[in-house]
Amino acid sequence: MEEEKNLTDKNAGETPRSPMVDAAETDPKPIGETAETEEHVTEENDGVEIVPESESPPPSIEKVSEDIDELLVSFDQKEKEKEKEPIPSFVDRFLDLVEEKISKYDIEGKPKWGEIVEEDVLFIDSVNRISKLVKFMSYQMDPNSEADGVKETKGLLVNRIGLIQQRAMTYLEEDFRFLLEESRNNPNENQNEVDHKGKHVASESQEPDSEKVEESDLGFPGYCDDAIVNLNKIAGVMLCGGYESECFQVYMIARRNAFEESLQKLGFEKISIDEMQKVQWEILARDIVPAWINTFKQCAAVYFSGEKKLAEAVFTDQSNVAAGLFSNLSRGVVIQLLNFAEGAAMTKRAGEKLFKFLDMYETLRDVIPKLDELFPEECVEELKTEMTLAKSRLGEAAISIFCDLENSIKSETAKTPVPGGAVHPLTRYIMNYLNIAGDYKETLEQVFKDHSKIERADSTSRPHHETDGNIVAGGGGSGGDGDNKKNVSPFAAQVIRVMELLDTSLEGKAKLYKDIALSNFFMMNNGRYILQKIKGSSEMAQLMGDSWCRKRSSELRTYHKIYQRETWNRVVACLTHEKLNVNGKVQKPVLKERFKSFNALFDEIHRTQSTWVVKDEQLQSELRVSISAVVIPAYRSFLGRFAQYLDPGRQTEKYVKYQADDIETYIEELFDGKPHQSIARRKT
Repeated sequence: MEEEKNLTDKNAGETPRSPMVDAAETDPKPIGETAETEEHVTEENDGVEIVPESESPPPSIEKVSEDIDELLVSFDQKEKEKEKEPIPSFVDRFLDLVEEKISKYDIEGKPKWGEIVEEDVLFIDSVNRISKLVKFMSYQMDPNSEADGVKETKGLLVNRIGLIQQRAMTYLEEDFRFLLEESRNNPNENQNEVDHKGKHVASESQEPDSEKVEESDLGFPGYCDDAIVNLNKIAGVMLCGGYESECFQVYMIARRNAFEESLQKLGFEKISIDEMQKVQWEILARDIVPAWINTFKQCAAVYFSGEKKLAEAVFTDQSNVAAGLFSNLSRGVVIQLLNFAEGAAMTKRAGEKLFKFLDMYETLRDVIPKLDELFPEECVEELKTEMTLAKSRLGEAAISIFCDLENSIKSETAKTPVPGGAVHPLTRYIMNYLNIAGDYKETLEQVFKDHSKIERADSTSRPHHETDGNIVAGGGGSGGDGDNKKNVSPFAAQVIRVMELLDTSLEGKAKLYKDIALSNFFMMNNGRYILQKIKGSSEMAQLMGDSWCRKRSSELRTYHKIYQRETWNRVVACLTHEKLNVNGKVQKPVLKERFKSFNALFDEIHRTQSTWVVKDEQLQSELRVSISAVVIPAYRSFLGRFAQYLDPGRQTEKYVKYQADDIETYIEELFDGKPHQSIARRKT
């Protein structure tokens, strides 16, 4: 074949014709050339008389094709018998007709494939015959036994057949490219979109859900049945004629370009690892990563299967060819997508990247099992290895980011207490982070199990903290369900470490408050927030366990008791009856002092604790109810029993500033974070 092509290149400017060879004839004249005389020219050649074609109607291409077929059939038999025969004259006529057809296409300058089916079939069959004639002529050439004249004429004919074949293949190659590229814009292209979580979203032009086709029933990517048939025919002819490389190259370029356009429509564009390092993460997270996830799932669910079916349909009789083309095309796309994943994993680690990394990890994890259904055995293992490597890098990056929560806690060393004993920003950050992590619990369990390599020395559980003063130590008692602590998974162990570090950090921050009541209020506020977040996530609640939740609740009650002891118990203590009665008489000076003490202390606590912050409405309500339950009954009883001993009028107004209902109203103003005017000033 290479020798034939070299011949073709060498004689590209010529279109020689083969002579009619009978027996020992060596002085050929081109078929169709007008004879110089009108007489029958007869030459002796083994008794065969050759009559010029001008004296008989030219045969049609159909008739000549039949002669060619008979020649080729006889050639198959003669080849076995190693016999050679002269080349019949109708070979030249057949070549003339094929050249005429090709020239007509060249003059029109546009692809005509598919306009007239009968002509397509005739042309395809003719080109197939040309390819077989190439083989036929290569057999006819015998440089050792033929005279120079015979060798020259046969060589010219071989060259001519090669040129015609090349012209025909060039035309078919252009039509092959045209069919592949034009069909990409077919409006009936059947595509499903997949969102970043993998759910299939129908386009507006698709049927309702009940009528949607399954992925396995999808048609070819943008090609109608007629286009597939024509592509199959052209591919068959080109492969039969030895033009495999040209056919494969056109197919690969056209389908690669089509695939690139499809990826762009899905929102994914090529981005190098260097470029990725320069792009702001917000842009990657908002636009590029979701597009990558969508694209990968779309490829696995729809595009790859469509490409596989297309290759198998175009190269029907060449299963290995179809598999190879599909593998090369789709592998290039997969590597492009994997390069993005590896580039993302190489970016600077930051907490906000974790969940996008996990989304990408899940995408790869879910796609890998589908590879066996899509790719041939010889390349599937290589792809699995590549994807597993990218998945591992994402997993290791995710572990590194999650474990860095410890450093986030340790690096929070601010010495200024949060105003009003509110939930600390660190508490909100860590718990919201863990709450979202709960949605990825199964994935994180898998990631920590598969990709944890080194147990870091600084990730050990902290020792038990002794009680310090009025602060109840031990934080939330993190560590899961007691006896099961040794059997927890690597991910659960890491969460426990984070929780313990957070508790330790909060205990340290609670000590920044000089007011013991506010210190415990801070621990109660943050502890309640932590408990609610854990309970609000079924995954995290399961991970931490019921014992942890019960222990945390018990500690919250302790914080509450200390807070109430340091504030409202002092208020109620002002209402004690002790030393009010001496020898059966109420001591008015002592009574007046009790009312004054109560008024001053209640006013101070109201003014102070109305600025304290409890965002949890349930906790806020519970605190107000518990305070009311302690203060109001005691005050109502004291007021009812001793107010009568004060002189009516001005003296009563001076010492009895509140009625029981007033106390309830003022308690309702506590913990809303708003400074209220002094009660004494409001009453003046």
